[in-house]
Amino acid sequence: MASISPPVCDFGWKAPAFNLPNVDGRLVDLESSMGPNGLLVMFICNHCPYVKAILPRLIADIKELKAMGVNTVAIMSNDPSDYPEDSPENMKKIATEMAFPFPYLLDETQQIAKAYDAVCTPDFFGFNKHFELQYRGRFDESRKETAPESTRELFKAMKQVAETGQGPKEQIASIGCSIKWKE
Repeated sequence: MASISPPVCDFGWKAPAFNLPNVDGRLVDLESSMGPNGLLVMFICNHCPYVKAILPRLIADIKELKAMGVNTVAIMSNDPSDYPEDSPENMKKIATEMAFPFPYLLDETQQIAKAYDAVCTPDFFGFNKHFELQYRGRFDESRKETAPESTRELFKAMKQVAETGQGPKEQIASIGCSIKWKE
């Protein structure tokens, strides 16, 4: 499992549209996902140790961001044929067990991951209320293990986006497992 890092933020890049099934079966699109002050689109999966290391704190931060008017959606784009832990059934199971406060969407064709140029899990895209990219950085210093003391980089960046419409100029790229592309 190779670690990979995405490119840093391309400020102002417009969010590509999506309309994907949530684990509850209903379709969720970009327009209706936007919060009054922004939207966090994150590419995650169930099996990735980088995601597992941050998931409880990520959920807590997302709840705080929601109160600031920033909505969140999670997209799973991995091919589950080699990673059964990422199957739609297991997506629904973890979303229920962890009480995800956001839709967990299946990108079965992987077209949305390609449109976003997502490269790893986790890969975070923080947009202002005008659908302009303002953050493409890491959650915090955590890697495959949870960092003992967090700087809450993602939270602070999205709080700034909620308050000003602009993300921090200095951002450190996320790191994670590569997206498992279909052959």
